[in-house]
Amino acid sequence: MFVGHGSPMNGIIDNDFSRRWQALAKELPTPTAVLVVSAHWFTRGTYITAIDFPKTIHDFGGFPEELFQVQYPAPGNPTLARETASAIQSANVMLDHDWGLDHGAWVILKHLFPKANIPVLQLSMDYTKDGNYHYTLAKELAHLRKKGVLILGSGNMVHNLGMVAWDKLNGPAYGYDWALHMNQLFKERILQKDHSSLINYKQLGKEALLAIPTPEHYLPLLYTLALQEKEDKVSFFNDQPVGGSLTMTSVMIKT
Repeated sequence: MFVGHGSPMNGIIDNDFSRRWQALAKELPTPTAVLVVSAHWFTRGTYITAIDFPKTIHDFGGFPEELFQVQYPAPGNPTLARETASAIQSANVMLDHDWGLDHGAWVILKHLFPKANIPVLQLSMDYTKDGNYHYTLAKELAHLRKKGVLILGSGNMVHNLGMVAWDKLNGPAYGYDWALHMNQLFKERILQKDHSSLINYKQLGKEALLAIPTPEHYLPLLYTLALQEKEDKVSFFNDQPVGGSLTMTSVMIKT
């Protein structure tokens, strides 16, 4: 899955997005583990968490104290981390013992798997590399699907915080014309399996650069698309704009 995670507040409030995540938990087979590729672990080099009990990271500011009290005490799986790092040949994946679960992970997982009893790992994204690098690396995660691991990309397909209409953030769904256009174009290309144009999104025009002024929230989508197999079915959920310049559109790819 690629999941639009939006505001950290989605971790504790009852809204359309959190309710859909809770419903998904009843529809999905229980995974053996979850590997999260989050917009909020953007590093030089590629790392994977190899921690028995990853900490809950509150990587934000200016939110209610209630949000900072949230803990998601899921276990890690160092053995799976080592196996995954060894299996990836296109990059030198290093084991990390300091990170944990950032809000791109636990905001969603808290609703999907509230018992926090499924092992969770995070894989970082190397900010020095282009889309082709990330897409190629992601293809090497295919063996995890066969092991029953849920690969979860977490970001936002359209994400321009600098242009958010703050006065419309908590009202009805609202998107600028360019945001709605790009969100629709991204969905069309996904359904057409046109991964090449999505990897090279900068060639999609000026509106694409408005939708993706920086790549960290978009790149997790490529990790999901790279794992699509020929007969897989693609569907969308939480397909709504927020605050003019963000979309929560999420993608499910399953056999």
